[in-house]
Amino acid sequence: MKQRILLITGWGGGAKLLAPLQQALQQQGHHVELINIFNALDEKVLQQQVKTAKDFDVIAGWSLGGQLAALLADQIAKQYSEHKVLITLASNPCFAANAEWQDAMDQPAFQSFKQSFEQDAVSTLKKFGYMVCQGTPSTKQDFLTLQSLIQAQNLELLKQGLNCLEQLNTADILKNYSGRQYHIFAQQDFLVSSKVEAKLQDFGAKLLETELLRGSHGFPLFDSELISCKICQYLKKIEQRSA
Repeated sequence: MKQRILLITGWGGGAKLLAPLQQALQQQGHHVELINIFNALDEKVLQQQVKTAKDFDVIAGWSLGGQLAALLADQIAKQYSEHKVLITLASNPCFAANAEWQDAMDQPAFQSFKQSFEQDAVSTLKKFGYMVCQGTPSTKQDFLTLQSLIQAQNLELLKQGLNCLEQLNTADILKNYSGRQYHIFAQQDFLVSSKVEAKLQDFGAKLLETELLRGSHGFPLFDSELISCKICQYLKKIEQRSA
């Protein structure tokens, strides 16, 4: 069965970074709509996105987009009693570390990054783009690829996105979500520790599955064909289980 997939990009680069993955999934026959990050801390904005997302079968996201996807799936379950398939890619439930969640960017590093963005957004975005690619032998080439796809971003939206990265913690949503969920991580990810994959397994959620692959934080872009295949295999598997 072909699925309607909502795909949410990560912070900093715009929706075009996931265009290769969108195209790969569409070649498999799925309908894929690609959207940028949004300010989930604004309740009105969040509810507008919930109304859009409820018409999809699968809600997926990369990095911050994965946290946003979890929020949407949770809201749809609460408001409409529908359990969408939730898929996250290189997404830490809590990006900035706190007392409850230590496997994340430590607070001094995050605050330094946030201050750097306030002072010089352009160079900070470039630095962040390099961190997305960091960790593999192809880092330099991947960075050039990423730079070619990055779109100019609204600075206010990016500031709101940083606030989301600082404040959001979707761990409890993933622990308690009754729908199917699939979370893919990368071993060489410079921004999200591969330890997070094991932590999610410990949640004990009945329909939660994880996978750890080789690659950097940017694997949804640089390995779009592989990730498309992984997602399609997962969707086919759950379809067979439901038959």
